[in-house]
Amino acid sequence: MFYLLDILGTLAFAISGVLTAMNKKMDPFGVFVIAFVTAAGGGTLRDMLIGRTPVGWMLDLNYVYTIVVGFFLAILFRKKLEKLRKSLFLFDTIGLGVFTLIGLEKGLGANLHPIVCIALGTMTASFGGVIRDILCNEIPVIFRKEVYATVCIIGGVVFFGLLQLNLPENMLYLLTSGIIIATRLLVVYYKWSLPSLDRRK
Repeated sequence: MFYLLDILGTLAFAISGVLTAMNKKMDPFGVFVIAFVTAAGGGTLRDMLIGRTPVGWMLDLNYVYTIVVGFFLAILFRKKLEKLRKSLFLFDTIGLGVFTLIGLEKGLGANLHPIVCIALGTMTASFGGVIRDILCNEIPVIFRKEVYATVCIIGGVVFFGLLQLNLPENMLYLLTSGIIIATRLLVVYYKWSLPSLDRRK
């Protein structure tokens, strides 16, 4: 189930990248590159930082196949995707929870400090979007008012808090991802945001 959710999250992130690139009127190669970095950029950066090479998608081509499928689906059904926006958002949110957990686990596996593990979890979940926005000449969403990376950080803190309770591994994963997903849904539903800083004020 964890692996399946990871694949669904990858698919949703890839489709998100395709839609963003098409809005910028890129050619097919550009669109594919944006889809790929959106879906795999965060995990690639994480693996490189902890010295885990070859990086994850090179060892499991199912991720590459998933991104390719997302690329073609988004192009073929781009007019219908507007009706599926809520479903895509749900997959994106699930991916956020799962990718954060994967980053946390990779950090633990490398015997890193909890703060570094939380940073890796946040990076895994959100930095694909950062790379996408930079390549599309946009200020990354997570650096503006969108509460996105903050949700990952909250999830990481919860994860290490629950870890002290010696819960079964499956329960630990379920609770952490559930809190990340629920927090993200609440943030979007109630339109919560962090205040922007303006030096002129």
